[in-house]
Amino acid sequence: MNADINPMYTRTCHPLRVNGDEIHALALWLKENGSRQIRRQPDLRSVMTERYPVGLFSEDEVHALCDLLKN
Repeated sequence: MNADINPMYTRTCHPLRVNGDEIHALALWLKENGSRQIRRQPDLRSVMTERYPVGLFSEDEVHALCDLLKN
Protein backbone atom coordinates (compact mmCIF):
# COMPACT_ATOMS: atom_id res chain seq x y z
CA MET A 1 0.00 0.00 0.00
CA ASN A 2 2.94 2.36 0.59
CA ALA A 3 4.04 1.88 -3.00
CA ASP A 4 1.55 4.52 -4.09
CA ILE A 5 3.24 7.32 -2.04
CA ASN A 6 3.94 10.32 -4.16
CA PRO A 7 7.68 11.21 -3.84
CA MET A 8 6.72 14.87 -4.05
CA TYR A 9 5.28 14.69 -0.54
CA THR A 10 8.15 12.86 1.15
CA ARG A 11 10.44 14.91 3.38
CA THR A 12 14.13 15.19 2.70
CA CYS A 13 16.88 16.93 4.64
CA HIS A 14 17.24 20.56 3.81
CA PRO A 15 20.48 21.15 1.91
CA LEU A 16 21.37 24.12 4.09
CA ARG A 17 20.85 22.36 7.42
CA VAL A 18 23.74 23.10 9.79
CA ASN A 19 24.66 21.63 13.12
CA GLY A 20 24.92 23.42 16.44
CA ASP A 21 28.71 23.75 16.30
CA GLU A 22 28.52 25.59 12.99
CA ILE A 23 25.86 27.94 14.31
CA HIS A 24 27.96 28.59 17.42
CA ALA A 25 31.03 29.32 15.27
CA LEU A 26 28.98 31.74 13.17
CA ALA A 27 27.67 33.46 16.30
CA LEU A 28 31.20 33.91 17.62
CA TRP A 29 32.36 35.31 14.29
CA LEU A 30 29.44 37.76 14.17
CA LYS A 31 30.16 38.81 17.74
CA GLU A 32 33.76 39.60 16.83
CA ASN A 33 33.25 41.08 13.37
CA GLY A 34 29.65 42.01 12.69
CA SER A 35 28.10 43.90 15.54
CA ARG A 36 31.21 45.88 16.52
CA GLN A 37 31.06 47.83 13.27
CA ILE A 38 27.49 48.91 13.98
CA ARG A 39 28.21 50.11 17.52
CA ARG A 40 31.41 51.97 16.67
CA GLN A 41 30.86 55.64 15.88
CA PRO A 42 32.53 56.78 12.66
CA ASP A 43 35.40 59.24 12.82
CA LEU A 44 33.65 62.31 11.43
CA ARG A 45 36.87 64.06 10.42
CA SER A 46 37.97 61.15 8.27
CA VAL A 47 34.50 60.95 6.72
CA MET A 48 34.69 64.64 5.84
CA THR A 49 38.18 64.40 4.36
CA GLU A 50 37.25 61.34 2.28
CA ARG A 51 34.02 62.82 1.01
CA TYR A 52 35.02 66.41 0.24
CA PRO A 53 38.10 67.87 -1.48
CA VAL A 54 40.90 69.32 0.61
CA GLY A 55 40.49 73.04 1.18
CA LEU A 56 36.73 73.11 0.65
CA PHE A 57 36.10 73.74 4.36
CA SER A 58 38.24 75.65 6.83
CA GLU A 59 39.31 73.96 10.07
CA ASP A 60 36.66 75.94 11.99
CA GLU A 61 33.96 74.87 9.53
CA VAL A 62 34.99 71.21 9.84
CA HIS A 63 34.86 71.50 13.62
CA ALA A 64 31.39 73.11 13.48
CA LEU A 65 30.10 70.48 11.05
CA CYS A 66 31.42 67.65 13.22
CA ASP A 67 29.68 69.15 16.24
CA LEU A 68 26.44 69.34 14.28
CA LEU A 69 26.71 65.73 13.14
CA LYS A 70 27.38 64.50 16.69
CA ASN A 71 24.24 66.17 18.03
